[in-house]
Amino acid sequence: MSKQIIQTNDAPKAIGTYSQAVRVSSGETVYLSGQIGLDAVTMQMVNGIEAQIQQVFLNLKAVAAAGGGGLNDIVKLNIFLIDMDNFAKVNEIMASYFSEPYPARAAVAVKALPRGALVEMDGVMVIQK
Repeated sequence: MSKQIIQTNDAPKAIGTYSQAVRVSSGETVYLSGQIGLDAVTMQMVNGIEAQIQQVFLNLKAVAAAGGGGLNDIVKLNIFLIDMDNFAKVNEIMASYFSEPYPARAAVAVKALPRGALVEMDGVMVIQK
């Protein structure tokens, strides 16, 4: 197995012991690390749940592009929310970033996220050759 680390300045820099994404083996599968609502330029959290959801999708989009794909190449998306009452808002905003067929998905309520984030998402992307 070979690993290629994916990194872009268009998404927030990794702030811990992880990479933004990792491409494995033949280069078709890319694992996207969790993204929170950090602005890639200022490295500051954007304000409010809607802004954070939008920023998370923008960050995932940037990392996916750096890995040679796009959001519609994501086959599995994991969503972590501080408050499940915001799940409908995630669905609403997600519809503007993804088209059918949608990825498999999980949504989980969590007690806390890094830097006080309200939402975090990660995913698995498969790039068609």
